[in-house]
Amino acid sequence: MFKSKTSAIGAIGEDLACDFLIKKGYKILKRNYWKPWGELDIIAKDRDGVIVFVEVKAMRRLPANSDLQPEDNLTRAKLIKLKRTAELFVSSRPELVDEERGYQIDLLAIVLEPFQISHYENV
Repeated sequence: MFKSKTSAIGAIGEDLACDFLIKKGYKILKRNYWKPWGELDIIAKDRDGVIVFVEVKAMRRLPANSDLQPEDNLTRAKLIKLKRTAELFVSSRPELVDEERGYQIDLLAIVLEPFQISHYENV
């Protein structure tokens, strides 16, 4: 099957994101959770046991003469879909969520060349 350059960069970004999270003590529960109404790139549990839904935005390199960053690709519409998909996941798997701690949505923005990663918690 043919993979586009964009999806290949996305897959590399998700692999790097998982490595980054594991080094921070997170446990990866699921990758690429897909439903017709939305997708969650990474579902993880942090060191405190909080379920974290991680959206990964990756770019090969930053565009010349532009201030565009990978995190700029997280649109309001995408965030709404993420929240809805996360809520539906939580409602189907309530045993994974500590009611006192809840869950959160994080963003990992990755640039491959030169490598940089930014972690935005609880977006």
